[in-house]
Formats: sequence, C-alpha cells, structure tokens
Amino acid sequence: QVQLVESGGGSVQSGGSLRLSCAASAYTHSFYCMGWFRQAPGKEREGVAVIDSDGSTSYADSVKGRFTISRDNAKNTLYLQMNSLNAEDTAMYYCAASQYRISWWARFQKAFYAYWGQGTQVTVSS
Repeated sequence: QVQLVESGGGSVQSGGSLRLSCAASAYTHSFYCMGWFRQAPGKEREGVAVIDSDGSTSYADSVKGRFTISRDNAKNTLYLQMNSLNAEDTAMYYCAASQYRISWWARFQKAFYAYWGQGTQVTVSS
C-alpha cells in the first residue's frame, strides 16, 4: 500500500513563504508523475503543479513565478516551495502520484492520479 504524507503547511501572512513536503512510502522513481493539488472551502480540487520523472514541470497560471515543484528521488520526497503567498492560496494542499505517464493536457485532472495524501492546510492572512 503506497502512502503519501504531506507536511509543512501552516499559517502565514500575505507575502510570506512556505515549503510543503510529501514523503512517499514507495520509491518515488516508480512514479512517473507527481503533483500538488489544492482545495479551498466550497471549491473543486484544482491542480497546482506537476513534475515528471524527467524533471519537466507544469504550473497553474495562478502560481507561475511564485511556486516551485521539485522531487528528490533519493529521499522519496516531493516538495512545493511557495513564495509571495496571498489569501487566494488558502486551501488544503494534497500530494498526488501516478505510476503512468500523463499527457500534458491531462496533468491537472484528478482522475489520472491513483495515489493521494491526506492533505496539509495552508492559511494565508492578509
């Protein structure tokens, strides 16, 4: 049973930074695609950033230039560095992983990810 465990969430003021981590119980090199999704109260879960096993990345327009996704296969860990946070970034953040290649147009679609963490809350106050 693959487990993904997120950490690093918390409360921060607008303009601040946080670094999320996702520790995997399996070798992350076995996951072709890994990503971060978020869900704000009353809203659908949306894709934030995705990284392939070859290091190629995709970002939602709302976080481009502010967030950076990375993975350390030696540590079986996925990261999300979040800078210049604002109130619109407030949400529960989830780590997700897929053992299969996902076409670029589908990378932010939840259905293509088989493994999910429990989430870590990020709250940004203005």
